[in-house]
Amino acid sequence: MLDYKRKKTMKLSKYIVLFVAGALGLSSCKKEFLDEKPPTALPVTESIKTETDLADAVNGMYNAMRQYTLFGRDVPVLGDELGDNIYIYGSNSGRYLSELNLTYINSNAEASDIWTQGYYAILQANRIIYAANSMPTSNAVNQLRGEAYTARALNYLTLVNFFATPYNTNPNAAGVPLVTTPTFVTGPFIKPSRATVAAVYSKIISDLDSAYTTMPATVPTIASHAANSEYGSKWAARALEARAYLYKADYANAIVAARDVVQNGGYTLAAPNAYVAYWANPAAVSNKTETIFELALTNQTNNGTSGLDYIYNQNGYGDAIAYDALYNLYSATDVRKNLFTTYVNKPGAAVVNKYTNVSNANDKDDIKIIRYSEVLLTLAEAYARTGDNTNAQTYVNMVAKQRDPAFVGYISTGSQLADDIVTERRKELAFEGLRYFDLQRLGLTVTRPAQVNSAPVVNTFAPDNFRRILPIPQSETDINPNIKQNAGY
Repeated sequence: MLDYKRKKTMKLSKYIVLFVAGALGLSSCKKEFLDEKPPTALPVTESIKTETDLADAVNGMYNAMRQYTLFGRDVPVLGDELGDNIYIYGSNSGRYLSELNLTYINSNAEASDIWTQGYYAILQANRIIYAANSMPTSNAVNQLRGEAYTARALNYLTLVNFFATPYNTNPNAAGVPLVTTPTFVTGPFIKPSRATVAAVYSKIISDLDSAYTTMPATVPTIASHAANSEYGSKWAARALEARAYLYKADYANAIVAARDVVQNGGYTLAAPNAYVAYWANPAAVSNKTETIFELALTNQTNNGTSGLDYIYNQNGYGDAIAYDALYNLYSATDVRKNLFTTYVNKPGAAVVNKYTNVSNANDKDDIKIIRYSEVLLTLAEAYARTGDNTNAQTYVNMVAKQRDPAFVGYISTGSQLADDIVTERRKELAFEGLRYFDLQRLGLTVTRPAQVNSAPVVNTFAPDNFRRILPIPQSETDINPNIKQNAGY
């Protein structure tokens, strides 16, 4: 079974050179943003003139990012399924099967969706940055401009990690196209080539630096914009910068960025007895507990049966199940083990219960983009890989002991400590879409143990398998001769 939009995507080719035209007239996620109107309804140069216009445009950018074709489902699901965290149960709705058995090709729906929606979000960010640069400077303008820089960097980081060779393998390999100017300036039918992986990372870091230095320390009062975890912030930019540096193995700079968030961001971890309740809460947080940045899903703006919660929760499709090997990593006293449950129709299966609001009429589970625990584990790993065992132990144990009060803490050193931290990342960030990127950046074989209830699966996914990198959509390479397909497709 395919989602309706996915069918539509497969029938109507979408690619950079064409779909950018459709982005020109979109500026907010109010009712008028959700209505389908001709892109010429309002000239682009007139659509963002005030701070309110700019805030509406930022809301529209977030609306693009939370769609199920991007961070709302496809990105986090593939981030765990292409790795070793989840499999698709034998009786299923027909989603994500080709990724499990490694049969996806250049017309793969999920790859096309991520590519298309990722660039759509980037194009909206471009318009916001361009407009903000032409407006009088104020704290509100700086905040909104910084959020657009952050969003653009996040989308590029996601795209380059799915569609290109890992930085550590070959920084000079073909990355993804860098499009940073609005299409009403360049013209809508651009045909960009692929920048190198190193160039893409350089732009990601530059954007996050710009966001960090531009945004005020305290989020100002802005119409249709709240100072909570559902909007970007100075510290969200810094936290994502730490992630980007970790992915490119620039551990010294990862330490600088992550330590800044830890020392100055004001974030805390949930108490052990509050951790499950934290995940059950569908609303934004403003007290800086756990969440640094998330994408809002409310009863008005959610992905319905196409959402991330629906693919995990047994009141939805319930297709995605945790591998026993992952479930068994958690001790009996680890509070994270309470985020699993049993289900009578799936005996013996480690059912994921991290997204519980699938049937909630008033609100849905927000999509966590980056949490404080990830920053702590990034800091720990960066210290471990630069030989500072003491600091590495300190920061990994801040997470590990908070989640498991009975755990005495890691005392390993050297490469074993680094491995322990990667394992702790797996346990802490499971079902948030980051596991595959860790396996990619470290050049590790994906080992998926046999599960008696699984749909057909390829158990060993070696680093040299060409499908470790997603295919550039056929629709893109057909229309744009400057974009070369990844090897093997």
